[in-house]
Amino acid sequence: MLTLLLRVLACGTVALAPLEGYLLQVHGQSAKVVPALLIGVWLVSLVRERRLPAPHPLHLLVALLAVVLLATSAVHVAEPFTLEYLVRWVPFLVITVVLADVAARAVPVRLLLAGAVAGAVVAAAGGLCSVVSGSLRATGPLEDPNDLAFFLVAALPLLVALPARGRSRVVLLVLGAVLVAGAAATFSRGGGIALGCALVWLIARRGLPVRAVVVTAAVTGVAALVFASTAQAELARAFQEKSHIAGTNADTRMLRWQAASRMLADDPLLGVGPGGFRQEYAAAGHNAEIDEQTPVAHNLFLEVAAELGIPGFLLLIGLVAVGFVASERAWRRGDLRREAVAVQAALIAVLVASIFLSEQYYLPLWSLVAIAVALEQRSLKENRCASST
Repeated sequence: MLTLLLRVLACGTVALAPLEGYLLQVHGQSAKVVPALLIGVWLVSLVRERRLPAPHPLHLLVALLAVVLLATSAVHVAEPFTLEYLVRWVPFLVITVVLADVAARAVPVRLLLAGAVAGAVVAAAGGLCSVVSGSLRATGPLEDPNDLAFFLVAALPLLVALPARGRSRVVLLVLGAVLVAGAAATFSRGGGIALGCALVWLIARRGLPVRAVVVTAAVTGVAALVFASTAQAELARAFQEKSHIAGTNADTRMLRWQAASRMLADDPLLGVGPGGFRQEYAAAGHNAEIDEQTPVAHNLFLEVAAELGIPGFLLLIGLVAVGFVASERAWRRGDLRREAVAVQAALIAVLVASIFLSEQYYLPLWSLVAIAVALEQRSLKENRCASST
């Protein structure tokens, strides 16, 4: 029973992550229910089985990152946003450890990846519906089109890990076309670059045949032509708006990157604290937009460095490195190659997109690292079983 609950809740956690906006419309705390239940059931399973998660460098890095968060929060506790943003950080650290453990022993990795894809497909469909209903850029369940693009390009490479036999191959092509169309409708340049990098990785590592890319692009292209022919005026307005704001966005990002760099230079050890970028941006940005209520750095790495200092930044990079190393070990052992290369490509998409976006408060980065660690542990377990028989 506990195993079934863990499977349902783990898949629900990754599937509902891109649908957060829809959940918030139901209730302000509804997005937290499934992850909270997952953590609770996981703790019960540990007590019943009288065990602890298998030790892994991931746990040390998460613990050290938690220490840095607590230290910088203690220093900046008087600031208005410190505790609010600390509370946003902590669940992601916990859920990373939980997903790594349950995916290593209780939840098939492909099931988790399928859950992530399913949620992203629903989000993409919602984004396309928002365009049909009059929005110039796809938003759907998320307020910012760039955030929607982030989820979609992170999910697209995961299709490679799903079974592609017979009719399921057609289904995967259709799902891929929906995700690509949804991402394209966001007009996110960062998302497009991230997707391109992920596809290059998949092709280079023979995880994705070039033919599949061509077929998916053709299906998406036909759908785009049909849509363009029926919504020419709306599409023209969307291109015009995107062209108008493109230069402004570039200038704004440069201002914010410079502001984050100044914050880091002023306090490289502990930074300005969680939420400190939001508090200090107007002062550090000099020419900043004073009407912006919740500014972000539009760069995950600079924002984390500015708020948590160099130690926090290095620990976050260490977590990503652990994910890549773990997935590479799983790939080299040969049992879970498709899953490993899919997770690697998705991580690349997340990292590239995060150069242009502040996405540390969204699940894909954390869940992909956790799944990569689980792949390593599963492959090691399978190798041990094979050698003992």
